[in-house]
Amino acid sequence: MKTFIAKRLLSSLVTLLVLSMIIFALVRASGNPAELLYEYPGAREEDIARQTEAWGLNKSWPEQYASFVWNIARFDYGESFQYGTSVRSLYFDRLPNSLLLAFWAFLISMAIGIPLGIMSAVRVDSWWDSFGKTFALLGLSVPSFFVALLLVLLFGVKLEWLPFLGKPDSFFDWRHLVLPSLALGWFFSGAMLRLTRSSMLEVLGSEYIKLCRLKGLPETVVIVKHALRNSFIPVLTLAAVNLVVMINVAVVVEVVFSWPGIGRLLYDGLINRDFPLVQGVVVMAGVMIVGTNFVVDVLYGYLDPRIRLTR
Repeated sequence: MKTFIAKRLLSSLVTLLVLSMIIFALVRASGNPAELLYEYPGAREEDIARQTEAWGLNKSWPEQYASFVWNIARFDYGESFQYGTSVRSLYFDRLPNSLLLAFWAFLISMAIGIPLGIMSAVRVDSWWDSFGKTFALLGLSVPSFFVALLLVLLFGVKLEWLPFLGKPDSFFDWRHLVLPSLALGWFFSGAMLRLTRSSMLEVLGSEYIKLCRLKGLPETVVIVKHALRNSFIPVLTLAAVNLVVMINVAVVVEVVFSWPGIGRLLYDGLINRDFPLVQGVVVMAGVMIVGTNFVVDVLYGYLDPRIRLTR
């Protein structure tokens, strides 16, 4: 088991290292942020050069990357060019807003995806199954920004039923959460439906389910007590990863609804070429996602010895 954990930990660290290289190179390929700061007419080259040096961007890429990795190892993600404060403080200031939105979007995706997936598997080749597959296809293919704009146009502008800009003043003010939560949970509900359906179909076709039916157990007991429990491992894994992804990468939804979360913070950093901000947000999101996968893999190894022997 120790060897298995060490291998998973090593692969996680390598993944984060590759992620840091990619985001480091991509943000610098976008151009010099000092040119945006001094883009007004009459800006002098010496002003741009002075600001570039102040931000440490005049150094070679290997030097900048070494400093970037060293700072990450000390949990220092640098200071934002745009806000003039530490990236870590900005991230954790916005994190509660993203947690609130992701929590409700997660509940919506689970409430829609899992029941429809179960019904599609139990009633395979029926109209329930056709409806479930169509819903999953739409959920995975229709972009979140299009769904968000439709919700704003219909329920916010035309009907004026729900507010669609900003966050609620209190935790119990649910009206501001409805539209962004639906828009964010739309895609993930489709993914949850497809995985639940395929996992349930695999279990329902297994030998021990056939044996349960031969024993004369009621169909409800067979589905709920035996099939559903044994098909939930991959579903819960996807649910955990989805929750972490919702927290960190809801960029489009947060921009459309002016939601002050991490996704909006990342968008502002990209627009302003705020290298430390973009790098810090992406790396911290990667740490959460990779860390979640690592914990899930280790738990799998404890629960099922076949996993740690085959990996």
